[in-house]
Order: sequence, then C-alpha cells, then structure tokens
Amino acid sequence: MSPQNIQERSLEYALRAIRLFRHLNERKDAVAWVIGKQYLRAATSIGANLAEAQSGETRADFIHKCGIAQKEARESRFWLLLMLKSRLISVGKLELLMQETDEIIAILTSILVNAKKNAKKMTA
Repeated sequence: MSPQNIQERSLEYALRAIRLFRHLNERKDAVAWVIGKQYLRAATSIGANLAEAQSGETRADFIHKCGIAQKEARESRFWLLLMLKSRLISVGKLELLMQETDEIIAILTSILVNAKKNAKKMTA
C-alpha cells in the first residue's frame, strides 16, 4: 500500500470517527461523550501524524511520526473496545470500524518495519 493510500484511508477513518462522536453526543450521556471524545482525538491524530511523517526532515523523523500514528491507532482500538464492553454501541455498529482499525494498525506496523529495515541498510 502506498503512503498516499494510507493517508486517504486515515482521513476517511477520521471522518468515520467524527460521525461516531456525533452519534454518541446525541445520547446526552456524559460517559459516552467522554469516551467518544477520547476516541475522536486518537482517531483523528492518526492521519495528522502521517501527514507530518510525509514532511519529515529525516528518516528518523518519519519513523517517529509513523510510530506515533501507530500508537494512536492502538489507542483508538482501545476506546472502541471500551465502547463495546460498556455497551455504549452494539457490536454490529462497530464491527466494520474495529476491522478498519485493525487493518490500519497492521499497515502502520508494516510501514514501520520496512522503514526501520531501510534505515539500518543506509547506516550499514
């Protein structure tokens, strides 16, 4: 997958996070609002960090920003799981979003592994 595709995918993911947050907000439930806000922050941060990675001044900077994006994706997964376990949202409504989160984590992990391998080759 090219960097452009993961950037587009992370943007679409952020838009889905916004829609989920708005849905949770409609419930007028303080717990749903807090958890939804935490998820929204993490989910939108993925794409922002990937955009910064593309502008990285060094390979180390690129790796660092991609690492942050990966951590934010893992955090997003935590908040989605908490929504499921606390029954704020049904499994059916979050199933595809959980799958997309797992795929984004896998893609970012692959990008990081390859970038780190390439960085080692350049210094060897």
